[in-house]
Amino acid sequence: MQQVRIGIIGDFNFTYNTHHATNLALDHAGRFLEIELSYYWLKLSEVLSMKQNQFDAYDGLWVAPGPYLNQFYLNGVVELLLQRSVPVFITGEGFRALMDVLIQRNNLNANGEKLISDNLVEGNAFERLFIEPHTSSIIQLYETRSPEELTATRYSMYPQLIDALVEQSIDIEAYNQFEEPEIVSLKQQDFFVACGFCPQISSTRDLPHPLVYTFVKACLAFQAR
Repeated sequence: MQQVRIGIIGDFNFTYNTHHATNLALDHAGRFLEIELSYYWLKLSEVLSMKQNQFDAYDGLWVAPGPYLNQFYLNGVVELLLQRSVPVFITGEGFRALMDVLIQRNNLNANGEKLISDNLVEGNAFERLFIEPHTSSIIQLYETRSPEELTATRYSMYPQLIDALVEQSIDIEAYNQFEEPEIVSLKQQDFFVACGFCPQISSTRDLPHPLVYTFVKACLAFQAR
């Protein structure tokens, strides 16, 4: 049986529902694809000190939702991941970190303005989100699935910023009901996908979340290169 190794980046705490769900969602995907899947949690501080041969030990990297002990470290981790060719999947707060890093990389905020809102989801409860697929691949993934998702993070961005990011760095794969980008991918990477919501929460043994098993399939393809 084929083996896949995935590094989960985050400050793991088993009492956090999203962390527990991340493990389970990978289990669901492994069973669905009939592969042997191993995953290992990596603290942000560990990732920042990893050498190339340590990155090479993984077929894919998943930036899990927070909370994070150090938000500055998260941005540093995202910057590191942008320099790798390994498949990357980001869920939760990492979505905002990716936007921040891309803004800095492309010098899109020379005046130091606040171009992205703070988290618009209040408290610790999840908010219901409705996915509006924008590309054929995401339309296909959601053909047999409810568009309803759960999220603990949601951000609003200036339209001009979105336009600039689309021109230089990202493709918008799906919007939410507030007409904000909800799933994005990077133009220059084979698989680098980020979403603000938590697909792992709604993954089940019988119905693995399609974004999660698509990520795992990308890890399989990367391993075979």
